[in-house]
Amino acid sequence: MGAKTIVREEELIKKDEARRIRRKRKEQMGKVLRYTVLCIVGLFMLYPLIWLVGASFKTNAEIFTSIGFLPSEFDFSGYARGWNTSTQYTFATYFANTFKIVIPKMILTVISTVLTAYGFARFKIPGKKYLFSILIATLLLPNVVLRIPQYLMFREFNWLNSYKPLVVPAAFAVDAFFVFMLIQFIRGLPKDLEEAAVIDGCNSFQVLIYVLIPMLKPAIISVALFQFMWTMNDFLGPLIYLSSVEKYPVSIALKMSMDASALVQWNQIIAMSVIALLPSLIVFFLAQKHFVDGISTSGLKG
Repeated sequence: MGAKTIVREEELIKKDEARRIRRKRKEQMGKVLRYTVLCIVGLFMLYPLIWLVGASFKTNAEIFTSIGFLPSEFDFSGYARGWNTSTQYTFATYFANTFKIVIPKMILTVISTVLTAYGFARFKIPGKKYLFSILIATLLLPNVVLRIPQYLMFREFNWLNSYKPLVVPAAFAVDAFFVFMLIQFIRGLPKDLEEAAVIDGCNSFQVLIYVLIPMLKPAIISVALFQFMWTMNDFLGPLIYLSSVEKYPVSIALKMSMDASALVQWNQIIAMSVIALLPSLIVFFLAQKHFVDGISTSGLKG
């Protein structure tokens, strides 16, 4: 009986080991399948960007006759001619104009939205619930219905053909999405450190500067990154308020290049589009870790 029991135990051990091996193989096969599918989907999503880069080195005729991303012969003239543009200004001027809008707007947005979110999240204000409801309701308001009233107001301020209509509103936390995102982030932070700072003699502003802002770093970077990319891609705002060619940003300059003549030099436009994408891509990859942390901890997870 003892020998039979030992044999059975050995058989059971072998069966368990075989089951573990089969389970491990299934898990490995599942991982390989998932990563393969993700790589294929990622390739499909990245292909337009890869094609855009390749097309910037193609001739104007080859762009419409080949779907491959590698050109038959590398042509760098699109970058040189596109950079010079058909106007008296180069794309360096338009890039400088873009950053004259992007950088101040990004800074003002961060400052105003942090202060507003801090007030909503940490202070007891009469009617705060109703004010917060109005804030959320503005998220449902299309921007197009505000264009005419804003234009008339800025015209009365004598701000037309300047960067003020594009930059100054950011100082008043007009982007309700950013305020809401920061409120959600602040509400998820413990109040222990703030209470300890108050006991040590800090006022509300010092609590914000020395306690909350270091913990808000991922959310602040997310706000700055969103505003940077949205402002870089903004076309309608500069089109409405700017009328001088020397003040145009890159988005208007690209469209102006398409309207310059009946024969559109697409390789030049694509080359400048690639250069216009570089700032957003560089900023995104530099801030990617903080951006993901800010989104995942602010109640905006999908």
